[in-house]
Amino acid sequence: MSNLIQFVANYDDLSTDKGFQFKFHCDKCRNGHMSRFQPNAVGIAGELMRAAGSLFGGYFSDAGSAAYHVQRAVGGKAHDDALEKAVQEGKTYFKQCTRCGHWVCPDVCWNHQAGLCEDCAPDEQEELAAQQRLAARDQIYTKTREQDYTQGLDFLNKGGLQQCPSCQTKLAAGQKFCPSCGTANPGAQAQAKDRFCGNCGAGMKPEQKFCAECGSKQ
Repeated sequence: MSNLIQFVANYDDLSTDKGFQFKFHCDKCRNGHMSRFQPNAVGIAGELMRAAGSLFGGYFSDAGSAAYHVQRAVGGKAHDDALEKAVQEGKTYFKQCTRCGHWVCPDVCWNHQAGLCEDCAPDEQEELAAQQRLAARDQIYTKTREQDYTQGLDFLNKGGLQQCPSCQTKLAAGQKFCPSCGTANPGAQAQAKDRFCGNCGAGMKPEQKFCAECGSKQ
């Protein structure tokens, strides 16, 4: 069966005691072709009868012998002949690249103009479009990182992250009441006791006589 090596490196053996069937895959995209089911008419009845005899007509220790006969029922020359027939059928649905030797599906992975698989001879328009998308992705990645999206964020949490004690709505610094439920903000109430500049509204310490923001006398 050396003539099969060129094609059977990528397939699934779906054979059972009822017959033989194989699924061959494209080496590139894994698209597949299912071979036609071939009934196993060569020696299967005798082998399965011997398997049943080993399992039920003898001791339980004969289970290994039964498994051996079942394996023979789906293996051997009948299996090899079925595989060879399936390979000859399957080869008509794939093309072999003379450069790399891979068998690929003609609809997706074959460059008909070059007569090679698309791994060896990519389609120029497809490759151009793919590289453009890759370049656009890289440029978006770079440009988004050039922007500062964190301006105004209080990384040190100087103002303190405040939430409404009733509904957990996020509250802005200085908000005295929750805009969602109207509950008083204890943090703002405490801040309200502090001094504020009468000119610009900046917060002031009790001992300050002039505003540190606008210089107004208080």
